Amino acid sequence: MSEPVRTRVLIIGTGFAGLGMAVRLKQAGIGARGFGGVPQHDFVVLERAGEVGGTWRDNTYPGAACDVPSHLYSFSFAPNPDWSRSFSPQAEIQEYLRRVATDFGVRPHIRFRHEVLGAAWDETDRCWRVRTAAGEFEADALISATGALSDPAVPPLPGLDRFEGTVFHSARWNHDHDLTGKRVAVVGTGASAIQLVPQIQPRVAHLTVFQRTPPWILPRWDRPFRPAERLAFRHLPLVQRLARAGIYWGREQMVAGFVVAPGLMRAAERLARRHLQRFVPDPVLRAKLTPDYRIGCKRILISNDYLPSLTQPNVDLVAAGLAEVRPRSVVAADGSEHEVDTIIFGTGFHVTDIPVADRITGRGGLALKDRWAGGMKAYKGTAVAGFPNLFLLVGPNTGLGHSSQVFMIESQIAYVLDAVRHIGPGGTVVEVSEGAESAWDAGVQRAMGRTVWTTGGCASWYLDERGRNTTLWPGSTWRFRRHTARFDPAAYRVTAPAPTPEPVGAAL
Repeated sequence: MSEPVRTRVLIIGTGFAGLGMAVRLKQAGIGARGFGGVPQHDFVVLERAGEVGGTWRDNTYPGAACDVPSHLYSFSFAPNPDWSRSFSPQAEIQEYLRRVATDFGVRPHIRFRHEVLGAAWDETDRCWRVRTAAGEFEADALISATGALSDPAVPPLPGLDRFEGTVFHSARWNHDHDLTGKRVAVVGTGASAIQLVPQIQPRVAHLTVFQRTPPWILPRWDRPFRPAERLAFRHLPLVQRLARAGIYWGREQMVAGFVVAPGLMRAAERLARRHLQRFVPDPVLRAKLTPDYRIGCKRILISNDYLPSLTQPNVDLVAAGLAEVRPRSVVAADGSEHEVDTIIFGTGFHVTDIPVADRITGRGGLALKDRWAGGMKAYKGTAVAGFPNLFLLVGPNTGLGHSSQVFMIESQIAYVLDAVRHIGPGGTVVEVSEGAESAWDAGVQRAMGRTVWTTGGCASWYLDERGRNTTLWPGSTWRFRRHTARFDPAAYRVTAPAPTPEPVGAAL
């Protein structure tokens, strides 16, 4: 076997987090150097697919788009004057990420088709040893940027393996399967489902939507940018910066309703109810679509065409989840049976049980999955006790319910970049203390107690199987940025590199 590739920093993933980290490392001058006389990169990015983009590469279902305004859902260091709309469609975001990878010179650092099979901390050599599908690597520091929306979740339904039709998840859309004239079941009514349902409804013979819990849906104030606006964004960068700042601070005003006083969300509920009444005149269907929990408890969705699509004559809404799959039909939890040719799962992702945690092993051979047996937690959503020189981007309690995840990612990137500088090229080891990690997590969970996600009366994918919110940040994004402004070695056990022994006879 060939020798492992030796690198200073190893990044897993090329979504917003992985690319952003790579760009900042490059800008910090961590470019390339030699190991043992062999030129190697100071950082390498591992990607299991054949192109960059993460969730925006994978989710190509009809109607896929962002629900955060374009100017805010982008890197601060890479503004894009060419967004076509106020809310970007998937293809534009994917192209944006491709362009960032090229323009900032990080493509030479990326190893495509390198899915990580295992990563283990070597206590003796004080480095991470990483196995991939295409080779092995050694690194002083390991950065996991796999994200929370990378591995689709499909429920283990009885009989699913015996279904004679076509089955796929929205994040693995089967573009070779023509839905025209088919009887289609869409399972789930989350963010992906409400985008794809209106797109496929006109083409299918019949569409059955299975809804366990109705979401709150607000209008989507989306429009194309006028040529004059795009011209201004390109030639007057301040205009775009001001637009971004306005969106950011407008979104920050929502924090009070989410985390301080959930009662403030009543105005949003009234707007959502009016939106529902406008597009669904049938009182029976409207009752099925009316949530019984406080808005914001589950992810708030935005759409102008989902509700009208449910009123079409070839659509049935089943207000129950699936219980069983038969060779040519599906059975809902309410006992009703529906003949279908195709099943599309819009059932989300492994968020509170991310699969990469089963592949990362820290001190004493402890897997990150086992370390999180009682629930995910990490100091500042970034560092885990028992896992030296490991940093997580989009880690526990760094998700958002109101603003751009890219802002949080950039905050973490700044913190990790400072940590990498602290580690240096000489083999310093930093490991967050259990006390610091526990104190941080206790503060997060204490703040979580008053939020709408805890008091709103719903069960959501924000919560793990114990009912603990390990997903969202219970505060403003600027406060998180302040917490992550610089690396804080006082919270870590810092082990300096062992001194290099003097060669024999050096003192003579």
